[in-house]
Amino acid sequence: MGRYIDHILQPGEKVLYSTNAHWVFYLPAIAAWIAALVLLILSRSTTTEGLVLLCLSASAVVALAALYWTAKAWFHRWTTETDVTNLRVVHKTGFIKRRTFEMALDKVESVDVNQSILGRILNYGDVTILGVGEGKETISTIASPLDFRNHITAR
Repeated sequence: MGRYIDHILQPGEKVLYSTNAHWVFYLPAIAAWIAALVLLILSRSTTTEGLVLLCLSASAVVALAALYWTAKAWFHRWTTETDVTNLRVVHKTGFIKRRTFEMALDKVESVDVNQSILGRILNYGDVTILGVGEGKETISTIASPLDFRNHITAR
């Protein structure tokens, strides 16, 4: 299965910039994996049999949650594409239930970037594209939002 953008390019259209959902989607999974590891280490450092069993059980439950969150974040990143071509902006998310957004570059009125402090440090943010007669679309938590904006606005 190839990239969505490769299937919809028009003759003479070329991809200028591609980005994806930021890796920050993995943070819940990373925190859960750390908690599972801490519980596992705690189970090995205690001598009370009931407490060992409790820590091992809790570690297993947290590891299952971490596995779910890891798979969910990976699948979200795998099924999300955001591209700027020489003619339009294209954003696609979803696998079975697909949602796409496309806007011609000549219809873009403004591009706003919203970044939190953590977003500035880790280089992710939300980009809102306002189109002339096309409406308003927000693309959430993408990597390198300022580069993305600059590729839309540079003509």
